[in-house]
Amino acid sequence: MIAGLRRRARRRGERVRTRWFTGLRVRLAAAFTAVALLASMFASGVAYVLLRRATLQRAQDAVLTDVRQTLTRQVPPELPPDVSGFLGAQLVDALSAPPGRKAVAVPTRNEGDLAIPASGLLDVPVSAEFARRAQQQLAFQRVVRNGTPYLLVGTHVTGFRRGEGGGERTTPPTVYVTASLRQEVRDLASLTRVLMIENALALVLALALAVLATRGVLQPVRRLGAAARALGEGELETRVAVRGRDELADLARTFNRTAEALERTVTELRAMERASRRFVADVSHELRTPLTSMVAATDVLAADAGGEGEDSAAGLVARETRRLGTLVEHLIEISRFDAGAAALVLDEVNVADAVAATLHARGWTGELTVTGPADLVARLDPRRFDVIVANLVGNALRHGRPPVTLRFGRAGRAGVRGLSLVVEDHGPGLPGDLVAVVFDRFVKAEAARTRSEGSGLGLSIAKENAMLHGGVLEAANKGAPAGAGDGAPEEDRPAAEGAVFTLWIPDREDG
Repeated sequence: MIAGLRRRARRRGERVRTRWFTGLRVRLAAAFTAVALLASMFASGVAYVLLRRATLQRAQDAVLTDVRQTLTRQVPPELPPDVSGFLGAQLVDALSAPPGRKAVAVPTRNEGDLAIPASGLLDVPVSAEFARRAQQQLAFQRVVRNGTPYLLVGTHVTGFRRGEGGGERTTPPTVYVTASLRQEVRDLASLTRVLMIENALALVLALALAVLATRGVLQPVRRLGAAARALGEGELETRVAVRGRDELADLARTFNRTAEALERTVTELRAMERASRRFVADVSHELRTPLTSMVAATDVLAADAGGEGEDSAAGLVARETRRLGTLVEHLIEISRFDAGAAALVLDEVNVADAVAATLHARGWTGELTVTGPADLVARLDPRRFDVIVANLVGNALRHGRPPVTLRFGRAGRAGVRGLSLVVEDHGPGLPGDLVAVVFDRFVKAEAARTRSEGSGLGLSIAKENAMLHGGVLEAANKGAPAGAGDGAPEEDRPAAEGAVFTLWIPDREDG
């Protein structure tokens, strides 16, 4: 018993853990948090892209503006002849002054020659394509080298030199400038860290808000679930407090209306059931006294009939009267079970002796084989155990074929020790559609035989007595798979090797 309770508690705990990981609370919280996190990451990504573009654009504009202003200040409107060395040195000094910048002036000997600086003078190499663009206009380009971004700027200095014969063009140098964007990259990295921290804080805040939000949503649902479970367990007066005007409040009102209707219906049905049980019990008790007298009188009439015996009219009346008396006794017993008035009177019972007494009292000794330990003692109600054994053996002898066997002994179920008693026959077995309902009331193996010897209540009473002991009573067929022959004609059904009835009663320690 204790082991069974532990297993049920363990299964209940597993169900709770499963609901925690797969329940509505987790799904709602996850969805809410995911939406909030995606929104925060999207906003952070847009802000990062815009700020990165603005930062780099600002740095680029600052370098280009400085280069233009420097050229405007350093290059005069009219250049004297042979200015390449002097002008180039001035431009390099002026353009290299800000931190993180390098400049170089490459002299141009002839018009159209590409001025490409030597390797190592600048932070990034200058390609021929960029040099060609620089000779035509102010050119600039972002270049990443060794993980550091740089801005490369190039332009060709132009002007006129003074001469005796008028103005002639000179060929001043081509200027290249590289400006490091390392500081801007550091600023963007700091911004990235700030955005990541902001996203983490947003995640925590979203999770907290999700828990609060789901709590507000799921509390009414949990109340409805608890009320539904209580209603299912028979507490028909259960109602749910209606709060608010939302959909959950409408659901609570609907549940209350349904519970009220169910309570009215069940109350009416219970009243009708109590009335019908009381009617059956009253009729059975009222019939018991006159039937007792009728049985005695018909037995006397049958005895007076002399040689005609059981085949005479008096014998038929006596037999049917006894059958009616048995039916009344069974109805009285069923009414006790329905009213909850049946109780156990437990005693230490030697199972072998109890089985032998049951067979001897009904004249069945020698008609079946009994096997089991002679010293097996169980705590049972002797009268109710006698009823169970008598019904199982009588059913096997009437509807089965010999040999009929009865065996008993110790057996455990789900870790609980108990008494097992099995009755087998070698007859046609139970019809496939009867196995599941064989213990129902007024069910007979041959439904068309309305005047059969049994009342249709014996196996039902036997099962009720087994359940009263805390045990089980089961029925099955030997030799045929479960369900074989359901709905099939009798000649098409597989041949069974008989019916098997198994009684199991747990050991009881209570007095």
